[in-house]
Amino acid sequence: MRFRKLSGYILYPLFAVLLFVPSLTRAQDTSQPAGTPPSQQPAQSQQPDQSQQPDQTESQSTPQQRSEVLREAQARVNARRQIRIRQIIQDTYSHKYELDFGGGTLWFTPGAHLQHMNEAAWHVDLTDYIRGDLGVTADFRGYYGTAYTGANPYSVFNPSISQYTFLAGPTWRFFKGQHWGWTAFALAGAGHGNFGTGTNGLPPQDVGLFTDTTVLNLAVGASADWNLGPGLAIRFTANDLVSNYGSSLQENRGGNLGIVYRFGRK
Repeated sequence: MRFRKLSGYILYPLFAVLLFVPSLTRAQDTSQPAGTPPSQQPAQSQQPDQSQQPDQTESQSTPQQRSEVLREAQARVNARRQIRIRQIIQDTYSHKYELDFGGGTLWFTPGAHLQHMNEAAWHVDLTDYIRGDLGVTADFRGYYGTAYTGANPYSVFNPSISQYTFLAGPTWRFFKGQHWGWTAFALAGAGHGNFGTGTNGLPPQDVGLFTDTTVLNLAVGASADWNLGPGLAIRFTANDLVSNYGSSLQENRGGNLGIVYRFGRK
């Protein structure tokens, strides 16, 4: 009996040890890959994340290198801008025709011994650019005003007068820009003056006015176009209109303001 009890006391702890050892072995296998020395596991986990490290090449660039990069970027921007400007200029001045219409004024002498007067004007002109920047212009104008004749025995005061011109000649575009364009012209043709329309049937020369007649007219001047787009612009024109009503030439200075519409392609 005593031997049985003693052997039982010895076998129970032995069974417990045998049950515990396999569990401990399985736990070690799951925490450590097979065939990998334990000493390599901490070294692998302690390696720093290289993706989070700063770019040493970028941090080591000098101020001169950064300035060179900025200059190159600015040069590329300027080059693209110049290409766009050249394209806009090409689109604007490659039109074959220009139609200009608007109003203006003329500082005119209605008679050989009368004072100057201001006339209101309208104008329409069409230019055909036949070769490059050289064009041919047909120009039509009308002028209207009231002449001051002073005291006279016919009781004719401030009679209305009018003139009409039909001119043609060359136009030369001598500056082409993105926002502005400049042209010069020299025109010649006929001008007709109606000076007796406001004299109630009295011959206009009796009150110092020129006679109703058609004479040679010349016009020279220059225009500045403010481009609103490739096909549209506002035109400012300064010109001299030379006429020969009476026995001497009259040099009449004036200006026009108009809208230019470009159409057609060369």
